[in-house]
Amino acid sequence: MAVGPVRRDDDTAEFFDAATDGVFLIRRCGQCSAAAEPQAKTCPSCGSADLRSEEASGGARVVSWSVVHGRQTVDGPPIRTVVVVAELDEGPWWWSQLADADPDTVHVGQRLRICFERSGEHEPVPVFRLADDTDGS
Repeated sequence: MAVGPVRRDDDTAEFFDAATDGVFLIRRCGQCSAAAEPQAKTCPSCGSADLRSEEASGGARVVSWSVVHGRQTVDGPPIRTVVVVAELDEGPWWWSQLADADPDTVHVGQRLRICFERSGEHEPVPVFRLADDTDGS
């Protein structure tokens, strides 16, 4: 399953500008330093609205996953897409597609890295890929 098209707006422009450069942004609280997901408006720990964006490391671990079964292809088996909930190395959870992975080999705790894919001329969308030993993740 290919990633779908997304469109930017004023609230997502900073995130997609960074994604275009291959950078995944999270939010960091200026009051208590807690990390939050990219779309956070207030700190999940202290409730402050004093959030700033910062570059995430790009590493994560599988918390949970599901396999989405698509229709059978003309000359092959049905397409199976893995969707994961992952804990970023900074702490927040993020869910996305796990690209190029055999659904039968995914397991809790598995190391991931964030990458970006585009649908045509649309914005780059974060997806996960399995981390390998050379990733340092």
